[in-house]
Amino acid sequence: MRTPSVSRKGRGAASNRSGRYESLSRESFDDGWNTVDETIPPLRTRMEVDTSRTVISYNESPDVPFDRSINPYRGCEHGCVYCYARPTHTYLGLAAGLDFDTRLFHTPDAAAQLATELAVPGYRPQAICLGANTDPYQPAERKLELTRQIIEVLQACDHPLRIITKGALIERDIDLLAKMATRKLISVSISVTSLDRELSRRMEPRAAAPQRRIETIQRLSCAGIPVRLLIAPVIPALNDDQLETILERGHAAGASSASYILLRLPQEIRDLFVEWLHGHYPLKAEHVMARVRDSRGGKDYDSRFGRRMSGTGIYAELIAKRFALCASRLGLGTEPELDCHLFRSPELPGQQLSLL
Repeated sequence: MRTPSVSRKGRGAASNRSGRYESLSRESFDDGWNTVDETIPPLRTRMEVDTSRTVISYNESPDVPFDRSINPYRGCEHGCVYCYARPTHTYLGLAAGLDFDTRLFHTPDAAAQLATELAVPGYRPQAICLGANTDPYQPAERKLELTRQIIEVLQACDHPLRIITKGALIERDIDLLAKMATRKLISVSISVTSLDRELSRRMEPRAAAPQRRIETIQRLSCAGIPVRLLIAPVIPALNDDQLETILERGHAAGASSASYILLRLPQEIRDLFVEWLHGHYPLKAEHVMARVRDSRGGKDYDSRFGRRMSGTGIYAELIAKRFALCASRLGLGTEPELDCHLFRSPELPGQQLSLL
C-alpha cells in the first residue's frame, strides 16, 4: 500500500501503518509502475456503529481531574497529528494513522444508554467529562447531534459536566450549557494550540481555526459559562514560543482558568509525529525531537503518572515557570468545582413514577 510522505489534504496523519496488535504490516514502496508519482485520491470519512454496551468509561488516573467520561465518537475527523487517543484505534484492528482520521464509530443510542446507567440504584454522581478521548464536537456531530442529546440527559437530571473541545460547534448548545452554568454544573475547556493559522492547519487540519476558537471562548464566557483555556500540547521548538500570547488572548476573550499539557508521544503516535515533522518542518525535526527527549529523561516518552503531562528536566521546568508566571499575572486560576449534590436520577420510559 503506497502512502504519501506528507499528510493528505484535510488529514493529519501521512500514513496508515498497521497497529501493534496486527500480524501483518504495511509500508510504501515503488512497484516499478510509476505509482509513486500518481495523484492519490482523497480519503472519504466512513461512519460505523459502535456496539459498546456502556457509554460511561471510568478511570483511576491521578493525572486527570475526573474519574468518568463519555466519548460519543471513536476516531476523530479533526485529524490532529499529535492526538494521544490515536493508539485506541488499534484495539479495533485499525491503524492509528489515517484510519483514526477517517474510520469513525458512533453510538446512536448513547443518550438512552446514559440515562439507563445514571438510573442504576446506588449511582453516585461525579463530574462526567465529554471529550476526554476524542472531540465531541467534530464535524459528524453537526448532523448526528449525539453530544447534544447527551447534554440534554445530563441537564435534565442536574448532573455535573466538563467538556473539552476544539470545535466551534459547541456554540450551538449554549442554550443548554448556560442553564447548567447557573447551577454550577458545567465547565468548558477550549483547546488552543497555536495562533499561527498555517501551523494549526497542518497539525489540526479539520479543527476550528485559532481565531475561531478564541471567538468561541468569548461567546461562551459572555453566556456565563466558565471557560478554561487549554494549551495542549505544548510542542518544544514548534509552538512553545506562543505560550504567553495564547494565555493573553484567551484571558482577553474571557477565559477564567488555564492549563497546559506537554507533548505526549505514546505508542504509534511517536512514528506518526516524527513522520509529520519531517514532511512539514524538515529543518526543525531533529531539534524538536531533541527537546522532547530533554523533557522526557532522554526518551521519546515517559508514561509515569505525575510526569507524563508535564515532563521533567530543565526545559519542562522552564515551561512550567513561564506558564505559572503568566497565568498568575493574568489572574487565571484553576477550573471551578462543580456541584454534585443536585443530581436527580433520570426517569426511564415505562418507569413507575415516585409518590413523592
